[in-house]
Amino acid sequence: MNVGLNLATGWETTLLDWAYAPLAQRRAARPLRADTDVLQAAYDTCAAITRENSKTFYLASALLPLEKRRAARALYAFCRVTDNLVDAPGASVADRREALALWRELALNDNPPLDEPVALAWADTRARFHIPSGYAEQLIDGVAQDLEKTRYASFDELAAYAYGVASTVGLMAMHIVGFANEKAIPYAIKLGVALQVTNILRDVAEDWANGRLYLPQDELEAFGLTEANIAAGQVSERWRAFMQSQIARTHALYEEALPGIAHLNADGRFAITAAAQLYRAIMDEILGRDCDVFTRRAHLGMVGKLVRLPGIWWRSIRARP
Repeated sequence: MNVGLNLATGWETTLLDWAYAPLAQRRAARPLRADTDVLQAAYDTCAAITRENSKTFYLASALLPLEKRRAARALYAFCRVTDNLVDAPGASVADRREALALWRELALNDNPPLDEPVALAWADTRARFHIPSGYAEQLIDGVAQDLEKTRYASFDELAAYAYGVASTVGLMAMHIVGFANEKAIPYAIKLGVALQVTNILRDVAEDWANGRLYLPQDELEAFGLTEANIAAGQVSERWRAFMQSQIARTHALYEEALPGIAHLNADGRFAITAAAQLYRAIMDEILGRDCDVFTRRAHLGMVGKLVRLPGIWWRSIRARP
């Protein structure tokens, strides 16, 4: 499927417009003023944050060349800090909004203070790989939605949210990996939506406990489900049918997105394919547990990840647009 041609109507057209805007507004970052040892320590901090919080991303980024690897982990750390500020336990919405505003200023600074390692490594990464700062702004805006919005009426609304918190990450990662031309952009958008929806399907119980429900309200209603069913953690036939439909659509998004790997630089294709396919396997884990996402969080263990890597590598080298 030609995703570039497929992005013609609905949520896809809107997200494509958003993705092109930062490219038109980008500017050259000012050179970073930091010595080598300070900068290396900053990148080491980002690597530690990545290893602690995402085993899958840490493994996938290890498949990149050194400079791109540490840049990818700086990107992850930037995203993690942003997300943590919005989800800070015990903080009021006003306090979290203020903290996010301060972080926005710091994270978009071309020369942040030397005692801010994540901001420092992230500034260096943006400058080295010419990442449009507009994508970082879009991510911060997307994460900030969690301060106000806790329900999504339709998949169109959910896709717009997924763009802000996930497709933007893919668009920034695309600059780190390197890409042949802007034909890669529609694929990155769809992959981000697929990854975020996977995350949503896995974390239904956790999100519910935090007062959020990301599942499309109109589709829940179509399957005869209510919020009372979610609260009770009921794995009924209606719930199974609903989850199967969500997983089928998300698998289709992965399939439509993965040909975009061919537009990336060769030394980054394995890493991006691994990140996508390892995360995608979480949905198979959900199905294998009878769609019960209420009593146990689905995940893929290290052995499960490692045994999949040869097949993932083969798919990455055979990628065609």
